[in-house]
This record gives sequence, structure tokens and C-alpha cells, in this order.
Amino acid sequence: MIPLSDGIAARSFPFVNVALIVANFAVWIFYELPHLGTSVYHASFYPCAVQGTCHAPEPWGVSWFTAMFLHGSWDHILGNMLFLAIFGKNVEDSFGHVRYLALYIAGGFVAALTQTLMTLIGGSAADAAVPVLGASGAIAAVLGAYFVFYPDSRILTLVLVFPVRIYAWVFLGLWFLYQLVEANFGLFSSSANGGGTAFFAHVGGFAFGFIAARLLAGSGLLAGTARAPTAASASA
Repeated sequence: MIPLSDGIAARSFPFVNVALIVANFAVWIFYELPHLGTSVYHASFYPCAVQGTCHAPEPWGVSWFTAMFLHGSWDHILGNMLFLAIFGKNVEDSFGHVRYLALYIAGGFVAALTQTLMTLIGGSAADAAVPVLGASGAIAAVLGAYFVFYPDSRILTLVLVFPVRIYAWVFLGLWFLYQLVEANFGLFSSSANGGGTAFFAHVGGFAFGFIAARLLAGSGLLAGTARAPTAASASA
């Protein structure tokens, strides 16, 4: 399923979301494309570096962050940025600019930590040495927060070649279930050559975003935040 729109216009300009999208494309075009293999090798995150069983080009305390802005192909970055553009603007509305940026970065860290933990526990030494890269873990945190604040929005979705509207809680629920099921089939990491996908990173990121949104909503800090319109009032 490919999301096309959530039908909810942002109440304020999503400065942070736009900046994140621009930064991801800038890194892809100006840093990665000229020397893709070398760029991926140097700036990716390696789970084995956390355990100290391999020597990564950069310390893992730095590379978990740099890896968030790397992608392995045009399909990889276009898919990630499509999800971020659709779901991120409204979450930024709900969180506010600074808290949204914190959610994104912290979500990326938790996603990398989750993938690392599961790889070191259940994977092989070869799995732990595969570079992990991509913004999807951080974006998963955004999706988790969206699930809390806008469950009744209608996502215009391309299913095969047919555009249909699906409730956000259904769309994101199915997305999360797919990540959870796939994660249990094996422990793999994203690679520049279209290798495996870091599904546990998606699971960890989504769970973090969901919990963070629930906690903030319950604290009253976001009391002035408007929730999504009902399905009947949402427009494309």
C-alpha cells in the first residue's frame, strides 16, 4: 500500500519536517551519489561496533546519527520521504517544532538500539557487521505518534492500481503488524545493494513514537492540540 494523502492540512508551516526532507535529499544527492559504496561504508551504523567485535569507520555513538540520513537507492529515499511528508507535518503540529525534532532524533536512536539488540541476541557475527542505514526508524516513530493523535483520519492509499481511503489506525496497524511479522522471520539490516530490511528498527521506532505521544498527551503539555477531523469532515 502506498499512501498518497491523509486529507489533513497542516495548521502551521512544518519547518522541521521540510528541513528533514531537504537534509535527507541533500545527503543523498551531494554526499552519497558521487561515491555510493564508499559513503555507505563510512557513515553507516554497524551493530558489531556496539559490542566491540568489529572496527567501524566511525564510532557507533556518531554513526547511529549519520546513518539516519543515508539511503541505499532512489526507491529507498523516495519511499521514506513520501511517508515523512504525509505523516510528519501533522505530528509536528501536535508536538510543536522543537519536540517534533526531538521525537525524530530520539526515535532514530531507539530504532538503531532495538535493531542492534535483536541482532546481537539472535543474529550471527555476519549479520552484526552489515551496515544499517536509512531514515525509516525515525519515521516509524513519527508513524507511532500519528497513530495516537490522528487514528480516524482517512489515508488516500494506492492499493495495486486502485486509490482507496483507509482509516489511519487500519493503515498504520497493518503496517506495524507487517513489520512485526517480518522481523521475526530473520534479523537483517538495510544495505546499499537492496539487502535485508531492519524490521526491528521499525518496530522499536513505532513503539517509541506511540509511547512518547501517549505520555505527552497525558501530561497535558499538548492540551491545545487539535485532533484529526472525523472521517466525514476530512478532505483530500
